[in-house]
Amino acid sequence: MDKEVFDSDIVILGHIAKDIIEIDGVSKSVLGGAVYYGGLAGSRMGLKLAIVTRLKIEDFPILDSFEKNNIKYFAYQAKETSGLKNIYMSQNMEYRSYEPLGFAGAFNKEEIPDFNTKFFVISPIIAGEIDLELLEYLHKRYNGRLGLDIQGFIRGLKGSKMQYFSLTENEKVEILSKVDYLKVDETEAKILTSQSSLPKAGKQLINLGPKEVLITHKRGINLSLKDESYFFPWKNKTSIGRTGRGDTAFISYLGSHITKSPEDSLRFSAALTSLKMESIEPFSLPLSAVEKIIREEYI
Repeated sequence: MDKEVFDSDIVILGHIAKDIIEIDGVSKSVLGGAVYYGGLAGSRMGLKLAIVTRLKIEDFPILDSFEKNNIKYFAYQAKETSGLKNIYMSQNMEYRSYEPLGFAGAFNKEEIPDFNTKFFVISPIIAGEIDLELLEYLHKRYNGRLGLDIQGFIRGLKGSKMQYFSLTENEKVEILSKVDYLKVDETEAKILTSQSSLPKAGKQLINLGPKEVLITHKRGINLSLKDESYFFPWKNKTSIGRTGRGDTAFISYLGSHITKSPEDSLRFSAALTSLKMESIEPFSLPLSAVEKIIREEYI
């Protein structure tokens, strides 16, 4: 019997998280992870989304939020549900420290159904969710359509603390040569390239294999292609929703890119993500709000 194939616009692979966001010592429990922030943003865009995730059985009711938003989910039982404590000071919402709260374990290829999808996005929270063998499998399966958030290879546990790892040049090539769409933030770009200039960092990363590189940072979002680069600033009035910024930006960019040019898709992503950062929750506004901010701020 042939294996069932599921149609989608975007598939997101990664752990859902039970996070804590602490700002100036005040904590709030929230859901997190790219499957959550990116998935719900994509759903608001009218995209056909699917997610693949892992969590403990007692937390499966969390998945109701995907069902309510018409997101197809494939969830597997784990001993723990992943989570991070994100610690911010309000005067600088760009930088944060982390404390681990749980880890749902590694994915294996048997857990990933067959998808007919425009983009397959690997969006781990921390190192250990995806190994190089699985990356190679997904590269072969979704060659030309594979996205990666690099944090899943350079952010992980050292002892009981979350820290960034550096990669050797060989490791960078081994990972990035298999990726078509790469998302990094400013810290990750500097770790990977040692460049303080984000356009130069983007160009250096392009030379390692990806055809498009998105870099999110405190001023806005950069896009590097082989022969072009673009930038749009954020237009948010507050940054209370800083967590989930990159997840929202990546999925809204790719979702828009299904029908729009890279430049127009980046503009759309900048506008939508700006609105998301004004709320601690995932993006949930009508698309008319995005169109309004594009008219008023970006044209």
